[in-house]
Amino acid sequence: MTTATRFVTWVLPSLLALAPPAAAQLAPRCAACHLPTGAGVPGSFPSLRGTTAILAAKPEGRRYLVLAITRGLSGPILSGSEAFRGVMPAQAAMTDADIAENLNVLIATGGPAAQHFTVPEVSQLRLLGEKLSAAEVAGLRPTIR
Repeated sequence: MTTATRFVTWVLPSLLALAPPAAAQLAPRCAACHLPTGAGVPGSFPSLRGTTAILAAKPEGRRYLVLAITRGLSGPILSGSEAFRGVMPAQAAMTDADIAENLNVLIATGGPAAQHFTVPEVSQLRLLGEKLSAAEVAGLRPTIR
């Protein structure tokens, strides 16, 4: 057995097992504007890191997050201390499982410890807000303290 074969057969798998897992990333639909890490683009698309965990720590924040994804946002969009003018299109085609997964990725990026979203919770919150417009959802944003 050659040295190269030994490396590929024995050493490389051991090294790969020691590597840290890849950081979770947002779905392509979210990452198109907010980047795969949720960091956003300054001046164009808000960062979703940190503020998502803060909002997810409150019942009204959890509702807002799910509806922002499913119903969209229009008007002034606040993220931290920065206001964005524009529209976040509704991502109504995302499944409840995809929404929960993406919100949980963002919760893990920092902020207070917040309970992870479940598929049944996302389903219920989506249903409760199905008649709201994007502007009405934007008006639901709770104050971050």
